[in-house]
Amino acid sequence: MVDIRRATTDDERADALSVRFDVFVDEQGVPEAIEVDGKDEDAIHFVAYDDDDDRRPVGAARLRELDAETGKVERVAVVAGRRGEGLGRELMAQLEATARERGLSTLVMHAQTSVEEFYEHLGYRTTSDVFEEAGIEHVEMETSLTDR
Repeated sequence: MVDIRRATTDDERADALSVRFDVFVDEQGVPEAIEVDGKDEDAIHFVAYDDDDDRRPVGAARLRELDAETGKVERVAVVAGRRGEGLGRELMAQLEATARERGLSTLVMHAQTSVEEFYEHLGYRTTSDVFEEAGIEHVEMETSLTDR
């Protein structure tokens, strides 16, 4: 079991960042200067914890509002040992519920091509050709929150 929550304290935001570092910096080789992009203060963060005694952070995501109607999904990450258990789906459900509560109608993202199909199953559609970001192939994707 996991506990997914909005990261509202400094400790929870630090836990979300630690997951991002594990996945993006340590595992995928994204430079730290790119991962910490100066936009964390303007974002809503989410963190997933193992629901056991040590409450280890195992997932993270962030949502930034681009304008009154559009949010950007960013930094969705699940630690390697916990992938395939539905954590990414649960993180996205929490993020999307928060986006709806905030009155957003559209979500956009830059998704790594390796997880493009995952997001397609969640109702996102690809809106660009493949491009490189942080040395990794990505595509732009979007979904309407009002159509679902």
